[in-house]
Formats: sequence, structure tokens, C-alpha cells
Amino acid sequence: MPRDSAPERRPRRKPVRRNKQKKPEDTRVPYVDPETSGAKRVLRGLGHDLDPVLAIGKDGLTEGVVEACRAALLAHELIKVRVLTEAPVDRKEVASELAKAAEATLAQVLGRTFLLYKRHPKKPKLRLDA
Repeated sequence: MPRDSAPERRPRRKPVRRNKQKKPEDTRVPYVDPETSGAKRVLRGLGHDLDPVLAIGKDGLTEGVVEACRAALLAHELIKVRVLTEAPVDRKEVASELAKAAEATLAQVLGRTFLLYKRHPKKPKLRLDA
């Protein structure tokens, strides 16, 4: 007995929806040592698009520059600093001195700009775990 059309198919059964409650996401940022190479790589990637927040000029590294750096790090966690051409100091030396004075991590020195990172004491924003 020849068939003229395909047999009728049963309608597909819908999957049973179980009432699963989603766990709330953990909004805390885990601590990662910023001195590790992986963390520095993440910081360099995040700092690529940043504009310099601080400039070191002909007076060099002054107490005002250090205070401005501390305030900027507290507000942003990751900042880019530019050493101007008329600055009387070596760019690598001033980068390490400013990082030490501001108790921050030097993430990168590239040309006359460098990146500083300091984790916010109460509300960290940046995740360094890659």
C-alpha cells in the first residue's frame, strides 16, 4: 500500500520548566597581587585607552604632585602619568619614586608615560584576575 504523504508527526513536547532560583552574583572583587605578571598585563590593557591624569613638569616630583597622585589613585585606582620634556628628572626614576611615595604599583613605563595602580581600600572597581 503506497503512501501519498509523510506520516503525521506528533507535536514536539515542550521541556519542563523547573523553578530554579539564580544565586545572587558575588559583587566583591577578589584580591589579586598587582605585582604578578598576569595582573600587570591586565592593568596595561585597561590603561591603554586612558588619558594622562597627572603631569610632572619642570619642578619635578614635588609634594603637590604626590598628593595629587594619591587623590587620583583613590578616585580611579588606575592612572596614567606623563613626564613632560622639560622635567629635570629621569622618567624611570621618577616613576618608581612616585609609585613608592604614593604606595602604588608601577604597572608600565612606556616612553614618557607610566601607569600606576593602587587598589581602593573600601570599594575596589578593577578586577585583575584574567
